[in-house]
Amino acid sequence: MIPQTSSTGHITDATDQTFMDLVVEASQTQPVLVDFWAPWCGPCKTLTPVLEKVVTDQAGKVKLVKINIDENPGIAGQMGVRSIPAVFAFDQGRPVNGFQGALPESQIRQFIEQVVGGTDNAKEIEQAVAEADAKLQAGDPGGAAQIYGAVIEMDPGHAGALAGLARCYLANGDADRAGQVLDMAPPDKANDPAIKSVRTAIEMMAEAPEDVELEAARAAVAADEANPAKRFALAEKLVAGGDLAAGSAELLTILRQDLDALEGQARAKLLDVFEAAGPKDPVTIEGRRKLGSLLFS
Repeated sequence: MIPQTSSTGHITDATDQTFMDLVVEASQTQPVLVDFWAPWCGPCKTLTPVLEKVVTDQAGKVKLVKINIDENPGIAGQMGVRSIPAVFAFDQGRPVNGFQGALPESQIRQFIEQVVGGTDNAKEIEQAVAEADAKLQAGDPGGAAQIYGAVIEMDPGHAGALAGLARCYLANGDADRAGQVLDMAPPDKANDPAIKSVRTAIEMMAEAPEDVELEAARAAVAADEANPAKRFALAEKLVAGGDLAAGSAELLTILRQDLDALEGQARAKLLDVFEAAGPKDPVTIEGRRKLGSLLFS
């Protein structure tokens, strides 16, 4: 049997049930290696002790979590593990690198050094993206775009930076350029939530009724405030113009009168607004809170 514990404190065993805590959550603060193994696997018996030795030598810069796939097949299946040993490196809650087979110690050291070294650069990138996000939220798309652009030069496939730069173009009413930026995303990032969020925003900009001007829509609501169809048309115009906050407010007004208004269109549009704004945007955070109070009051 492969040893199950280590005196270093940086090596532990996990199950399908503890994977989220020991790997996904733990990797938010430091890289975590996941070693998928089984007692019958000969190469595993060669690899695991070497992994433990190298991880111990890192003195806390990285953790090693071992998963016996015979007893815990769930996570291995979800990650597409078809042969063992298989090792994945997790950082910031997601897999960032990996290898299969029993590598020699020198290659394992190189792999771990790349993982540990890469996380420092990754953290700098994430801090830069967070700074750009804050500038965009504060109404400075120009300043945000400069930072997003710098990040993309370092990491051309960074979904958050691509989505952020696209939002900068949207803030200036340029949906075409925003779409071009999103098209730069590699295939494996095309369905990233950040990318999908901006695509939803672009789609919504094209959905507003063309035969109604914004001021006319406002006037129609003012003349008949209880009419959900007229308020919905106003919400569509506001959202299409990029004013998600005002559009959300109009949709919530409709839902306060009737949660199933317009055969559910108002609620569906509000959920689209939340997706277009993104999960961290105040429009989404405050809007979900208000919608929740309506649903459960």
